[in-house]
Amino acid sequence: MSHIDFISKLHRATGRDYLARVLEADKAECATIACDWGEEYWDGDRKFGYGGYKYDGRWRQVAQEMISHYGLTDDSRILDVGCGKGFLIYELSQLLPGSTVIGLDISPYAILNSKAEISSKCIVGDASHLPFEDSSFDLVLSITTLHNLFLDRLFAALEEIERVSAADKYIVVEAYRSEQEKVNLLYWQLTCRSFHTPDEWVWTMRKANYSGDYGFIFFE
Repeated sequence: MSHIDFISKLHRATGRDYLARVLEADKAECATIACDWGEEYWDGDRKFGYGGYKYDGRWRQVAQEMISHYGLTDDSRILDVGCGKGFLIYELSQLLPGSTVIGLDISPYAILNSKAEISSKCIVGDASHLPFEDSSFDLVLSITTLHNLFLDRLFAALEEIERVSAADKYIVVEAYRSEQEKVNLLYWQLTCRSFHTPDEWVWTMRKANYSGDYGFIFFE
């Protein structure tokens, strides 16, 4: 396993008012609504989630870096577990038009509103029960998804990602390195079920026999 950072530049580009998230709305009610993964979470008010998750091309650079790092080609088979509206696999499909890309997400709303060009490649599904054969993909991704699972499903999802990958794997999860980052994470998060430091995350991955790469985002 190796730590690789493809994502933090995108994460840091978004401003966050942590106190406002807690003080200006009923946080528990907002979290309950967010956990339905519906329209409010993706395209409703910011207090429920993304506040409008629209395509803006920001994932193109991430896709380019992944292609370079993992040596992906037009023959590659790529799976994104927790693909949301499919923006990353859209970029991968544009850069590698001959590749096979598939996105899976728990949210029917996200899949219904996925990028039109790859909507036929996106399916509703559960990260802990991937509907694919062993060693089906050259690269399996899961970006800011697995921390939304309780431990039993988290372990199952890590095992499933390992199972369906024939080669490379890369996951990104939320983590904290200090008490301040832990407080910020708790203030900001709506759907997180697993709260860990980087060392605890690595321990969890190893316990689940996950052998791929990983990255973290922090709420600084």
